[in-house]
Amino acid sequence: MHDELLPLFPLSVVLLPQNPLPLHIFEDRYKEMIGRVLREGGEFGVVLAAGQGILPAGCTATVQEVIKEYPDGRLDIVTIGRRRFTIRAVDQELAYARGDVEFFDDEKPGASQELRAQAAAACRPIVDEGLDLDDPQLSYLLTKPITDPLFRQQMLMLRSERERLERLIAFLPGYLAAQKQAEARRETAGKNGHGKLPPGLVH
Repeated sequence: MHDELLPLFPLSVVLLPQNPLPLHIFEDRYKEMIGRVLREGGEFGVVLAAGQGILPAGCTATVQEVIKEYPDGRLDIVTIGRRRFTIRAVDQELAYARGDVEFFDDEKPGASQELRAQAAAACRPIVDEGLDLDDPQLSYLLTKPITDPLFRQQMLMLRSERERLERLIAFLPGYLAAQKQAEARRETAGKNGHGKLPPGLVH
């Protein structure tokens, strides 16, 4: 049974299928975990940390590339999201947690071409052109630039591509407006709040 348990990596971000996730591995328990994943070519589960615990659903990742290995065992890696899962039980026998998980996929039919095109158009300000609109998980490709963890967790849990695209279209206007306001605040702060850059700074 233990061989079937999925190593779990709690993080403050939500990984989605087909989304890349660069990681710096520095804790001993996770150096051990990723070392085993690299040796065996398997997956590990990325789950959203919540207080002292984790949310009960996540996405598996595989290591796409080892960018750098440090003398002390730390690693810079790039991973990619694969399969969604829910956690039935957590095992704490090793230094890192492992989960008895159940994988899930979409249960409802996919989205229409019209809805796919509408979602792609809505995401154009933040997503590169050239996406395959026929991809059955287009919603996850479009969500890639969005950093809001709660929204990403909602997208992870939905089991309908149509519902994900509709949720994305509804979410984007407020998100883009908030991003624009945050950028304006950063720009104002950089100019010392007076429309001029602080002395010594070159724009």
